[in-house]
Amino acid sequence: MSTPAQEFGEWPLKRLMTEVVGSGPKSADDLSPVQAREAFQRILADEPDPTTLGAFWLANRWKTNTPEELAAYTDVMREESVVVAEPDCDPLDCGANYDGKGRSALLGVAAGVVAAASGTPVVVHSGDRVPTQEQDAYKHVLDELGVRTELEPEESADMVDETGFGFYYQPAFNPGIDSLYDRRDRMGVRTFVNTIETVANPANASVHLGSFYHLPFAKKMCNLVDESDELPFERVLMFQGMEGYDDVRPGHTTVAEWSGDGSFDDFSIETAEFGMDVESDDLAVDDVAGESAAIAESVVAGERTDHFADAVALNAALRIYAHQDADSVEDGLDRARDAIEDGAAAAVLDDLRAY
Repeated sequence: MSTPAQEFGEWPLKRLMTEVVGSGPKSADDLSPVQAREAFQRILADEPDPTTLGAFWLANRWKTNTPEELAAYTDVMREESVVVAEPDCDPLDCGANYDGKGRSALLGVAAGVVAAASGTPVVVHSGDRVPTQEQDAYKHVLDELGVRTELEPEESADMVDETGFGFYYQPAFNPGIDSLYDRRDRMGVRTFVNTIETVANPANASVHLGSFYHLPFAKKMCNLVDESDELPFERVLMFQGMEGYDDVRPGHTTVAEWSGDGSFDDFSIETAEFGMDVESDDLAVDDVAGESAAIAESVVAGERTDHFADAVALNAALRIYAHQDADSVEDGLDRARDAIEDGAAAAVLDDLRAY
């Protein structure tokens, strides 16, 4: 956490509101990296009064944040809050929207298990009912599967090395962000914290997989990574996700790729061409955590070959491709299906439950 207030600079949040970001969505100025860093250091130190903090978060929301601002906030989070625990392997980092899903199956656990079984180590991280939606996230599906989730960071790193799949729990590895829960909850709207927590990267992975609603957001996130001094990502792959989560949207889907040399490219896939010939409504569930866990268990065991099995296989393929363990999505799909058919995916889930 940050140091006492007297060691801050010249930019308390009230001054930033008055002189920089608080004049309205059309006339507000952007923060410099120095100003953004100081603002978030003060926030993590619980220095601003609640009214000023809420106003600052809202002002950031109405003007929208630049990649440079988000990178500064991220760097402070990484420096002062995130407890990094690196596994021996270099996993794929999956940090979907922490506030979760409420209408469709959460397939990232099953997809991550299948990818791990194919040889792509996967790390997922989430909190517990994070504002604003406070819906089901990775933790809740894993809880339903009987997998331990309230782990210390070093335990999470060991889980990755022992099973190929690891879960990092936000209150343990990112306590500064977790401490903001009540204030975020009272806001009633998302803040930039919802954005930066997804790239906390507690395993120090070199590859990140994320999702977006619209391509400009993917570009902003990739520019955030490019501007950050603390994120070690050398590659980012993002795709259009259901409910903003890292479950690929059926139909015509855009995929964005970024590499450490600053190059950015995007391409489109038709999910039906990869066996996922369904509509979004076909992936709807009433009980996200419970039904997603049941789907995961039956898919990795090879007990179902329906549209959920196809969706899990494609999502696993994108993880394998993102980590560059396959030359194409098609190759990744073959590897994912093999991992299910030969029992390797079921074995990973067994190992997770025994951990």
